[in-house]
Amino acid sequence: QVQVAESGGGLVQAGGSLRLSCTASTISPYHFDDYAMGWFRQAPGKEREGVASIGSNGTTRYADSVKGRFTISRAKNTLYLRMNSLKPEDTGMYYCAAIYGYCSGSLREIDFGYWGQGTQVTVSS
Repeated sequence: QVQVAESGGGLVQAGGSLRLSCTASTISPYHFDDYAMGWFRQAPGKEREGVASIGSNGTTRYADSVKGRFTISRAKNTLYLRMNSLKPEDTGMYYCAAIYGYCSGSLREIDFGYWGQGTQVTVSS
């Protein structure tokens, strides 16, 4: 029903900013706006964790560790994650995910059925 692909990762110094993008391709009659979208990340040796999500009704959720620093948004067929005041512990592979419906979004990995390949974010100290 949907394919997603991330971009925008890279190497940045602590305190810096990055914006990740996720382009979604849907198959008619499904529309991007009908999907809840999320950003997840996985650091080396750790489990994947939910970072931020935005529901099909626009409701946003954030992990406590990124509140006030990260902003999730969506426009047309693209999902964004603006990351400010980056810390070394934000380093990891960042994944975009989608699920049909889920008006309020979710930070639970198990709730999402469609995943991208990931984009690497590295924050140096």
